[in-house]
Amino acid sequence: MTHESTHAATAAAAAPAYMTTGEVAAYLRLKERKVYDLARQGVIPCIKITGKLLFPRDAIDHWLMSHLEGDQAPARDVAAILGGSHDPLLDWAVRETGHELAMRCRGSADGAHQLLSGDVMVAGIHVIDTVTGEHNRPESLGLAGMRDLLMIRWARRRQGLLVAPGNPAGVATLADLARLQLRVGQRQPEAGAHRLLQWLMHQAGIPPEEIGFAGEPALSEDDLALAIRQGRVDAGLAVEASARRHGLGFLPLYTEPFDLALRRRSYFEPPIQRLLEFARGERCRRHAEALGGYDLSGTGEVIYNA
Repeated sequence: MTHESTHAATAAAAAPAYMTTGEVAAYLRLKERKVYDLARQGVIPCIKITGKLLFPRDAIDHWLMSHLEGDQAPARDVAAILGGSHDPLLDWAVRETGHELAMRCRGSADGAHQLLSGDVMVAGIHVIDTVTGEHNRPESLGLAGMRDLLMIRWARRRQGLLVAPGNPAGVATLADLARLQLRVGQRQPEAGAHRLLQWLMHQAGIPPEEIGFAGEPALSEDDLALAIRQGRVDAGLAVEASARRHGLGFLPLYTEPFDLALRRRSYFEPPIQRLLEFARGERCRRHAEALGGYDLSGTGEVIYNA
């Protein structure tokens, strides 16, 4: 191993999960002023908490990979796999169109990474940029270097607090999580819901240390809903469809876009075309109404074309 590769490996191992401006400057071997400029321009992924910039190491690594690989297509064929974040309506639609897409949903950040490496054909994404408040920006996903990136609108959906049936704690606002000293379930850091909750708390002026996060992160909305149903936690952030499906109370907080990220050539593959055609149909619209919290008015629209 060369001195340079040894240095890089040591730096990667030592870097914390969330880096300060100075730490990310050292990690990337840039001047701090350059890092500030990149953050201000929205080029480098970062979050802003109580006025301080933090840089998620995983997102920085994905951003680096996208700039190294550019829009080079994987040499091998891409398997018909849908990765990224789980969505109840999308999960149902994939099954209804004949299981042409295998599901491997591990969070938005993982989906972006798997898309970049060519391990999935399409990724479900819902990530808010905590600096600008914009959604699903390629720069925030580490995909800015993909010159064949296409993003398709799947739906807009309501996010909010899941609580026990009947809302026995009387939760009325996000601030009640701290005021009532509730046990709050959380999602893994790679999940879009985790970042959205952080952003909503920041907008409401709620310091993270005032929230009583309980237990290990839930790896899916179903896991979070089950924890609430079983009384292991009192509340958590998820979509309205999950609340209805599990018979839980729901306090709406925010409406977000959920998009599909894929390479341009994958858009024309039969599994993607059949999925989008089905999504525009009456049957999918009726099921979205039954699930609750969905707006399909923009479904199928190209919202980004590199």
